[in-house]
Amino acid sequence: MNMDSDMVYRKGTVVRSTLAKKPNETMRVFITICVGIMFGFFIGVSFPSLPFTKLNITSALLRDFVIIGNKSAAQFTDNSSNKSSTTNQTVIDVSKIWVPSNPKGAERLPPGIVASESDLYLRRLWGKPSEDLTSKPNYLVTFTVGYDQRKNIDAAVKKFSGNFTILLFHYDGKTSEWDEFEWSKRAIHVSAIKQTKWWYAKRFLHPDIVAPYDYIFIWDEDLGVKHFDAEEYIKLVRKYGLEISQPGLDPSRGTTWEMTKRRNDRDVHMETEERPGWCSDPHLPPCAAFVEIMAPVFSRDAWRCVWHMIQNDLIHGWGLDLALQKCVEPAHERIGVVDAQWIVHQTVPSLGNQGKSENGEAPWQGVRQRCRREWELFRVRMEDAEKSYYKSIGIDPSNFTVHHR
Repeated sequence: MNMDSDMVYRKGTVVRSTLAKKPNETMRVFITICVGIMFGFFIGVSFPSLPFTKLNITSALLRDFVIIGNKSAAQFTDNSSNKSSTTNQTVIDVSKIWVPSNPKGAERLPPGIVASESDLYLRRLWGKPSEDLTSKPNYLVTFTVGYDQRKNIDAAVKKFSGNFTILLFHYDGKTSEWDEFEWSKRAIHVSAIKQTKWWYAKRFLHPDIVAPYDYIFIWDEDLGVKHFDAEEYIKLVRKYGLEISQPGLDPSRGTTWEMTKRRNDRDVHMETEERPGWCSDPHLPPCAAFVEIMAPVFSRDAWRCVWHMIQNDLIHGWGLDLALQKCVEPAHERIGVVDAQWIVHQTVPSLGNQGKSENGEAPWQGVRQRCRREWELFRVRMEDAEKSYYKSIGIDPSNFTVHHR
């Protein structure tokens, strides 16, 4: 009886113990779930909500990551039997684009979308882009102008066919006034008060902008063009292989350099005889490989070099004419004056009069002084740059006497 009672008691104890444990385990599970929910809530509110679209994660990209993950898992499984030989592997994200040969800054773009060059072709605001242009001019002519010279510019522009883009740089701020000329409505106008053509050229004629043009004319406003035809000029430039050129100047109007005077007995000349002592080498400026900066014409390739040589702060371009020969080779065969198509330099100091009168001097005198200072600054910069280059390759510039100077 006692044994039975004891057994019942023990059984009852066992039953009660089992019943007592179940509520405790249920409570632990419940508490664990609650803690997990709270932890997840705090984690969620700790970070901003970012949809996949904001993260640029597309379904295709997610699918790529899944594939890469599956491959990695498979490799891990295959190598699990030999853990000692397993090494960490970096997974390359093939979805990201990086093209080192693209222009600087555009490495993340696919090459097919990169537009590294532009143009000055005017386009419509409507219709199909592919139908905007009925023709594409092959050449570019620029004039740096003031409104007072409008009649001269009107005559000059009419010497250039529809195969030329016309670009006017306005140093006096007057642009809409030019609409009295029909051609002005098709021209491009850029205005900045009291700036020179070389200031404009450095900022608006980057080689990648004018790349569509075979030749670039960068002309002053005071040129008489009665005896000039642009298309015939281009034919002669091509015929004689000139990379840098200018029309011959009427010698009766007075010129500084013998090289740029027009000759009556030929189409083109590339060398001359200057005053004694002016030329250290008959193949170097100003006896050869030389044109002036009033009416130069550049091939596309030559301009790419010359543009980089123009200094940002030296806006008058003095000294540039003597250095043009550094941009073509052989310079004495690729730089010349076209005599058969000639112009008259009228020597109108209109931009010079835009200067400022100081110390009782006329405005043009201050402009002329700056021109001379810029010439000397450019000469020194070029000389220093050449010395630095030769020293960098282990050559003593003082012993280097080849005709680079």
